[in-house]
Amino acid sequence: MNRRNLILSVLALSAVGFGGAVLYVTRSAPTPEVEPVAPEKAEALTRPYSPVLGPDNAAVTIVEFFDPACEACRAFHPIVKDIMSEHGNSVRVVIRYTAFHGNGSDTAIRVLEAARMQGIFEPVLNAILREQPRWAAHGSMRPNLVLDIAAKAGLDRAAARGQMLAPQTTAIINQDRADVETMGVRQTPTFFVNGQPLDPFSEAELRRVVAAEVAAKQS
Repeated sequence: MNRRNLILSVLALSAVGFGGAVLYVTRSAPTPEVEPVAPEKAEALTRPYSPVLGPDNAAVTIVEFFDPACEACRAFHPIVKDIMSEHGNSVRVVIRYTAFHGNGSDTAIRVLEAARMQGIFEPVLNAILREQPRWAAHGSMRPNLVLDIAAKAGLDRAAARGQMLAPQTTAIINQDRADVETMGVRQTPTFFVNGQPLDPFSEAELRRVVAAEVAAKQS
């Protein structure tokens, strides 16, 4: 499982709720310089159709390669929302779909795309992640529950059935899959902040890098 060891070790130390998940990795060495994404890969980092949380004109863009069936993505979701809240209109998040958990991921992504078409992406995203333990327990995937969960969050179920199978939805999934390969993404979540990969991976480092970028843009 992606980042499974990190999540399990953190959960073993403390009870982590959906609304207050906290992940820490201690760094004993100075943070190295991180090279930005090469120009030839820049197009694969974001796409015009990608869902965006936050203002389009934000000074800082977090790109998250995200799998709705990933436990670490669920744990980081409230952290990312807290970072956005801390910095107000200075931060936005671009979601890139990363289907690393087979049919469960694919179904959830198609439901999210239907929600985006209906203008209710964020509430459906929140519901799918909140209920992730029900439908995405590894070894017991139940993707058939995702549409019901989304409908309770306001999704028009009848319209969604067609939107989930629409050619443009399949095209988006295929393009994101290709971009995942181009960017060399192997784990979820994987973050880029203003074009730079988050390295090392940790909550503390994500907060530090975003704060530094916000301060730099405001100076």
